[in-house]
Amino acid sequence: MEKESSMKMNKSRYIAQAGVIAAVYAVASLITMFFLQGLAWGPVQFRVSEALVVLAFFTPAAIPGLGIGCVIANTCALFITGAGVLGLLDVAFGSLATFLGALWCWHFRKRVGIGLMGPVVANALIVPAYLPILLAGFGFYTIPFTSISFEGMYVAMYLFGVVAVGIGEALVLYVLGYPLFKALHKAHIFQSTKAK
Repeated sequence: MEKESSMKMNKSRYIAQAGVIAAVYAVASLITMFFLQGLAWGPVQFRVSEALVVLAFFTPAAIPGLGIGCVIANTCALFITGAGVLGLLDVAFGSLATFLGALWCWHFRKRVGIGLMGPVVANALIVPAYLPILLAGFGFYTIPFTSISFEGMYVAMYLFGVVAVGIGEALVLYVLGYPLFKALHKAHIFQSTKAK
């Protein structure tokens, strides 16, 4: 009886953690999109909320929490920007990238440096695959801050996106996410995880 009660409590804690993480990620993403606008969702991305992926080093509840939070944020962004059907690409595949990145972090939770590479690689490879299609729907064909046009050049846009999204994600994770990880680890908010 006591074991069953403990299992129910653990399941409730897991669901509660996942829900809170989803809500925090969604709100942080929307705030980032509001303040950084095109730098949060365009060809060059600095989605500050991605720093929260480090929560997956502490609890497996962060994996569905971050994935659901990304679905919520990208769905809200779809309605705010009026992206229409093309925006569903971001809802599906952008959320998949965040989910896979969180899964990688949990898998490599004992090796934080390697763990942080997972979200960078997932976002760098997945997001640029649909981003040119999404941006073309808005009429964006040029590289930000330049006059270089990639209209009709999907491969070039994809390769640019791999570099740009990868750099943006790496900066967010290593400059913001890693210090967040260290602070959470030191504060013992979650069960402790040894960083190597």
